[in-house]
Amino acid sequence: ALGISVTVLGFLMAGISSSLLVRDTPYWAGIIVCVVALVGFVMLCISYQPDEKTCVQFTVKLMYFLLSALGLAACVLAVAFAAHHYLQMTRFTCDTILESCQCKLDTADPLGRTFIYQDAADCGGLISTLNLYLLLQMVLNLIAALVCLSACFVMWKHRYQVFYVGVRFYPLTATEDQQQKV
Repeated sequence: ALGISVTVLGFLMAGISSSLLVRDTPYWAGIIVCVVALVGFVMLCISYQPDEKTCVQFTVKLMYFLLSALGLAACVLAVAFAAHHYLQMTRFTCDTILESCQCKLDTADPLGRTFIYQDAADCGGLISTLNLYLLLQMVLNLIAALVCLSACFVMWKHRYQVFYVGVRFYPLTATEDQQQKV
């Protein structure tokens, strides 16, 4: 559900303006999270064998771990891109010109970068809607990143739950008592 919501929100953002970049509409992060969820459901359907004695079980677990790590990276990138765009939008000065919304960071700088949002007749509505969508993307992708991180942690912990910490020393008195009882 989380992956689907991120994907749908990304496509909604792309529908607002045709000039939004792919990094600003992170449907790609949601698609990866959906694939991770599907592989997780496949992993649940495979009968469990201790110590991964089947090739299918090992392959699905490895794919699930790698896709979860990829989903984690994609969601963190999506949060970073959305936060960057949101911070820029808070400093925009926008005007509607010929069915497009043109926004500048610094109106006094003639060489300053101009952001053009095509197919937008109302700049105020576009900016407020886009700000809301960017905030939602940040929250949803952060939650998805935490879910992917927890999936990676659980898979790692399940595989390597016993760590070698060295030789365990027993007191000499305990071994002497055990020998006397025999």
